[in-house]
Amino acid sequence: MEIVSENKAFGGTQGVYSHNSHSCGCEMTFGLFLPEEAKYGRVPVLWYLSGLTCTHENAMVKAGAQGWAAEHGIALVFPDTSPRGDAVADDAAYDLGKGAGFYVDATETPWAPNYNMWTYVSEDLPSMLQEDFPLDMTRQAITGHSMGGHGALTLAMSLPGRFRSVSAFAPICNPTGADWGQKQLSAYLGDDKAAWANHDSSVLMREKGFDGPVLIDQGADDQFINLLRPETLAAAAAERRQEITLRMQKGYDHSYFFVSSFMEEHVAFHADALYAD
Repeated sequence: MEIVSENKAFGGTQGVYSHNSHSCGCEMTFGLFLPEEAKYGRVPVLWYLSGLTCTHENAMVKAGAQGWAAEHGIALVFPDTSPRGDAVADDAAYDLGKGAGFYVDATETPWAPNYNMWTYVSEDLPSMLQEDFPLDMTRQAITGHSMGGHGALTLAMSLPGRFRSVSAFAPICNPTGADWGQKQLSAYLGDDKAAWANHDSSVLMREKGFDGPVLIDQGADDQFINLLRPETLAAAAAERRQEITLRMQKGYDHSYFFVSSFMEEHVAFHADALYAD
């Protein structure tokens, strides 16, 4: 692992680091905020998964999360959204290829050698973080925006016991039923729609649910709301009788102005779960 940068922030340290990823077969970069409490012992962890076209940097710079995390003594992890490098397959469209890993392990050509973001986020990166930083991996929570909200929800429901809480900002809720999803899932996973269902939070909510608190914020004026399909997740939660808070925020769009407006509440929501015992 190499240090790209480290800056003092809110009494703690905002770092950027790179490492060779076994799962993605390339060099990967991630951001990690450590609060001041990390100088004295292990701290709980909140993962933030970013959306289409983003790198590790977007949320790290724009979401305004570090100050709130510092108040609660929580570390923040900002992974990248896809593998990177000249040898990594890409596509001319913004919603496929680099910046659009969709948090799946690809099985199809030309994506399979590198596009293993599910394993990267669930196994590769956590293993390295636990070894190299003072993080309490028994206390983890996860959130994300858009494609990252999709990733946060699917990981939380597919890895029972891993995360104490999950939240999302304008998540892609039903990728098997919308253009934001069908295109990418077919490209990365082929025609096996059973494999697609494993990466659809509405399907997973209906079949598995989540044993913990769930918070979703969705901008009512989001320009992509018809692709996000929040109503499918709400219906699945109601059908399962899953406890969930889904708030339609009047006047808000899909931007980081929306995300940063509610970040304080999301960090506090996760802090309640991370410190519950």
